[in-house]
Amino acid sequence: MKNIQIIDGAENATFSVFQASEEEFLEIFPEPGQDMEVIEDFSDRVTDEKAASVLHAIWNRPILKRDVAGIHGTLFFDYAGRRQYLPDTKREIDWAASCINEAQRLLFASRK
Repeated sequence: MKNIQIIDGAENATFSVFQASEEEFLEIFPEPGQDMEVIEDFSDRVTDEKAASVLHAIWNRPILKRDVAGIHGTLFFDYAGRRQYLPDTKREIDWAASCINEAQRLLFASRK
């Protein structure tokens, strides 16, 4: 199972984590190394019906943050107007140097 953190505009700011099968994860994050996705991009790519089906299964597998052994992907809701801030590759290691600190720059450079 892969863990996906949900980042949304909810006032409760829970940023919950859910588990996805390998197949579900690849539906949401299809590109090599991709670990970020905007829900509208996912829905546009696979159709609203397919996205709803994949997400329905995932919503039934919440996991407590304290039990998470790694976050494999981040799914953004209410983010369409800010997608230009994400790296074009939608890979965490591809953030612009101006968006991250020196330690992150060194870490990300070592993983490319």
